Amino acid sequence: MDESITIVLDNQDILSAVCGANDGNLRALEDFLGGQIATRGNELRAEGLDEAGLSRFKTMMERLIDSARNGETPSPDYVRALAGSQESAENSGDPFKDAMVQIPHGFGRVFPRSLNQGAYIRGMRSHDITFCVGPAGTGKTYLAIAEALRLVLSKKMRKLVLTRPVVEAGESLGFLPGDLTQKINPYLRPLYDAMEALVPYDVIRRMEESRAIEIAPLAYMRGRSLNDCMVILDEAQNTTKEQMKMFLTRIGEGARAVITGDTTQVDLPKRVDSGLLHAVSILSSVEGIHFAYLSTADVVRNPLIKKIIQAYDNEKKS
Repeated sequence: MDESITIVLDNQDILSAVCGANDGNLRALEDFLGGQIATRGNELRAEGLDEAGLSRFKTMMERLIDSARNGETPSPDYVRALAGSQESAENSGDPFKDAMVQIPHGFGRVFPRSLNQGAYIRGMRSHDITFCVGPAGTGKTYLAIAEALRLVLSKKMRKLVLTRPVVEAGESLGFLPGDLTQKINPYLRPLYDAMEALVPYDVIRRMEESRAIEIAPLAYMRGRSLNDCMVILDEAQNTTKEQMKMFLTRIGEGARAVITGDTTQVDLPKRVDSGLLHAVSILSSVEGIHFAYLSTADVVRNPLIKKIIQAYDNEKKS
């Protein structure tokens, strides 16, 4: 039977923070819980929820109120992260535990939205090399960039090195106009998109000026030794076996590496094996390497992305 619950807040600022801009946090709560949530004066009232829904509502409201009292401004993204945490906690633990990313000078804290994402963040913190494999929209690159910015901006790492294989879908650098920076920019733009979503642009600019960020094609890694830095290899499914071995042997003293990729989107020629698939198969038993696997259940982009990925997966099976 559907029931209702009313929560009274005696502080208008906290009430406003909990509700969010244009009640965006409440709408996100409704999407997760069902039912309706409305405000009247200093009251928040949830209706149309069963007993389990009421329990979830109370738990999530306690987290939102605590966040607001600590001077933070909860967002709909934070609410959706709480929702993922709530579902995972009910099943097998709290993905937020030891997995929140606080970036100095950043726009706000970054939270895992699923158990798998929480395990991915903890794996990056406890291992020198982490592989993350999963479909588009699961936060592979975003979470790696967030953790890397945390380490570099808090002075725990000297620099952030971002790299990608630059040949995709049969197109090579030589066919693109401009100098090297202009040629590789289209390939590395997604990495900048992730950074710009996490910290103000002037922070990125200062990091570039001080060389705390380095961006280079994977081919330019040969012969180097990367020490005391966070290295992210993105789109690793498009590396060859030789490129992957070359990259992994670049990791020097005090460095950490995160390798991300989607094994369903390999753009290599048909007779060329993916370095990511090969590495996962031969390194899975090597101690000190963490493997994180994300699935469509971990997709955090537009909800339609889950349906699109599932439709393509179903076509392959049929």
